[in-house]
Amino acid sequence: MALGINEAQSKLDSIVERLQDELKKLRTGRANVGMLDGVDVEVYGQPMKLPHVATLTVLDAQMIQVAPFDPTNIDIISAAIRDDQSVGLNPSDDGKVIRVPIPAMTQERRLEVVKQLKIKQEEANVAMRNVRHDLLNTVKQQVKDKEISEDDKKRIEKQMADMLESFKQKTDQAVMDREAEIMTV
Repeated sequence: MALGINEAQSKLDSIVERLQDELKKLRTGRANVGMLDGVDVEVYGQPMKLPHVATLTVLDAQMIQVAPFDPTNIDIISAAIRDDQSVGLNPSDDGKVIRVPIPAMTQERRLEVVKQLKIKQEEANVAMRNVRHDLLNTVKQQVKDKEISEDDKKRIEKQMADMLESFKQKTDQAVMDREAEIMTV
């Protein structure tokens, strides 16, 4: 019985963590190395994430510097950043490092990013509700099989409701913080 709650909590933790990772990738108009974390680069015959082949540094609010570990990969890395439609950036290089300017966002683009933010929040909420649903089904089955009592079932349902509310507050706060950051000109 306790295993079900612990397992549910661990799943909820991973949902919140995944949401926070997704929020980092949304472009805000301010330079953030997390924006380039999802860029795949084909080096040495296999795809790798950009942070595995280069050092990413924020130079200022509008510029990210990418320093490849192997300078011969500079053109491949530039092309990968340019071709990744999800980031929509246009890097330039001087043969040693790549500079990625982050253009200022228009109000229209900010609203579009906020919509994406809300979609990601709803996906996380649905995933959390699914975890609750799975746990409650397990508990109902345990009551039916007489593994736990009705009192235990009610206690677990209360714990799950409290836990879900706590995790929902975490996701709501993360989304509100990110939305405020995006809408700040």
